Amino acid sequence: MFDRLDVMKKQYYKIQDELSQGITDVKKMTEKLKESSQLEDAVLEYNKYLEVIEQLKNTDTLLKTEKDEEILEMAHLEKAELEDRKEQLIADLKILLLPKDPNDEKNVVVEIKGAAGGDEGNLFAGDLFRAYSKYAETKNWKIEILNAMEGSMGGFTSIEFMVTGKKVYSFLKYESGVHRVQRVPETESQGRIHTSTAVVLVMPEAEELEIDISWNDIRFDTYNSSGPGGQSVNTTKSAVRLTHIPTGIMVACQEGKSQHENKDKAFRLLKTRIFDKFLQEQLEKEGEQRKALVGRGDRSEKVRTYNYPQNRVTDHRIGLTLQRLDAIMEGKLDLIIEPLLNEFQKRQLTGE
Repeated sequence: MFDRLDVMKKQYYKIQDELSQGITDVKKMTEKLKESSQLEDAVLEYNKYLEVIEQLKNTDTLLKTEKDEEILEMAHLEKAELEDRKEQLIADLKILLLPKDPNDEKNVVVEIKGAAGGDEGNLFAGDLFRAYSKYAETKNWKIEILNAMEGSMGGFTSIEFMVTGKKVYSFLKYESGVHRVQRVPETESQGRIHTSTAVVLVMPEAEELEIDISWNDIRFDTYNSSGPGGQSVNTTKSAVRLTHIPTGIMVACQEGKSQHENKDKAFRLLKTRIFDKFLQEQLEKEGEQRKALVGRGDRSEKVRTYNYPQNRVTDHRIGLTLQRLDAIMEGKLDLIIEPLLNEFQKRQLTGE
């Protein structure tokens, strides 16, 4: 492990020297910055480890040469603290050296759809969108709605939005799947608890070099934007629908102010969906999706239950139950995302 860290450290500082001298080639500079970012966390943590090792050597020297009992006692206490710090840093370094998901640094497109439960499913889809929006605020991420179809009673029958920021996919990739809600709907006169669902799909954004799509393979249609219940909300055909003929993937966008803006958003969404299709096919072939603890999640898989009467959230993949539903729906999703990440790292470390 330490041989590997030594190599990483040399490479990191070599890149820093190259960047400080100035790189005129934009593509090369982007590649170097990306490589530097990938190495940085492990190298900085390794530097902390080396500092602790140096402090331990100095403390051992003091213990061998010092005669004063009071100083010796303090040195023993310091050594114990340094040993604990050393073990923690080793544990942290092991996690930092785990194989990285190549998509972890990417922005994402999230799709939320109301599923079982009709209007209540749509309302819950809206609640999930609000929770993810608040979570994004805490991470200083930016949300851009690409397409949205409002439910007749509120919420969304479907909403697709881009989340941009630092390492977005690494945090949100385990949110895909069926989210089940148990609560008393506002329209329920007898106070009975209903069970409804919304489906979440998280897709890493496709980068320009990863996928090449020709407009010759895309059918381009325009139509009038529509609101809740399907009624037309304007008389100009500003809404856009793109269909990728080779894969049959279709996307639509009506959130922009103009046809041009909607076309641009729809194309970004289309690229991401095509990239996600290829990514899932690759994962299926490699068997990773089913072997991994949570993978990216499957549309048919129930991943989480939100029980409002008991203020309870249960993630079924790791058997985690929290009585913090109110906080989680206000955007404190790290309460449940961090245990997922920790469990996945634990499985990686043990080779499961």
